Order: sequence, then C-alpha cells, then structure tokens
Amino acid sequence: MNIDIPQSIQRLGFRKWYERQLLTGHSHLVLAVLSAVAVAGALEAYSTQPDSSRLQMLASVGAAAAIGIWSLRRYLFLLTRAEFIANQAVCAACKTYGRWAIESHAVADERAEQPPQMRVCCRKCQARWLIEW
Repeated sequence: MNIDIPQSIQRLGFRKWYERQLLTGHSHLVLAVLSAVAVAGALEAYSTQPDSSRLQMLASVGAAAAIGIWSLRRYLFLLTRAEFIANQAVCAACKTYGRWAIESHAVADERAEQPPQMRVCCRKCQARWLIEW
C-alpha cells in the first residue's frame, strides 16, 4: 500500500490528486500502446532479418512485451485505486463531491485485517466519514 496517499491529498487537495492519478494512469496506457507497436515492429523485423540477428529481435520482442504488460498492470492499478477512493468522496449529508479535508489517517493493521483509512470532514457541512484506501 502506498502510505503517502493522505499526504498527497492534503498537499494537493482531492480533486487535483485524482486528476494526477488519472493522468499518470493514462500515460501508462499510452506506454502500453507504444509497447504493442514496438512488439509488432520487432516481429516484422524478425521475419526480414538474417538468422544471426533474429536473437536480437526476439530479445526486443520480449523487452517490449514485458514493458507493455507492466505498464498495462500499472494503468489498471492506478485507475482502480483512484476510482475506489473517488467513489467514497461524496458527502452523505450534503452530496458534495470531493470537497473535504483529511482530519487523520491510519495505516492498515495487518493483525486486525483492516484496510488503511482516512477520517475526512466535509468543507461545506462539516460532516465526517471514513474513506478506505
């Protein structure tokens, strides 16, 4: 788990933090697409290379595929985490989205099997609730 999420949200505010998570996640998606293009190009070059260069092309395919798989997993992780927190960012009392301040946060206690939580306070109506992350 990333312990600096509450600190990032306190420093940037929830909306900017969420926007940055989406931008970072989508940059990983772009990397995955570019890796797929690199795999296709390396496979095409493989068929036209002499036997002595084919090992290099296979290494290129493997490296591009590994980078693509990593970036796709990272994209899915970042977006899933951001959406999980965003789904809890609505004040139940006044229905205001994303206008809250963190009062405190607790890291997960592995013995109690509880997820990490932030206690937040709505800036509009002062209602309080917990957000898991």
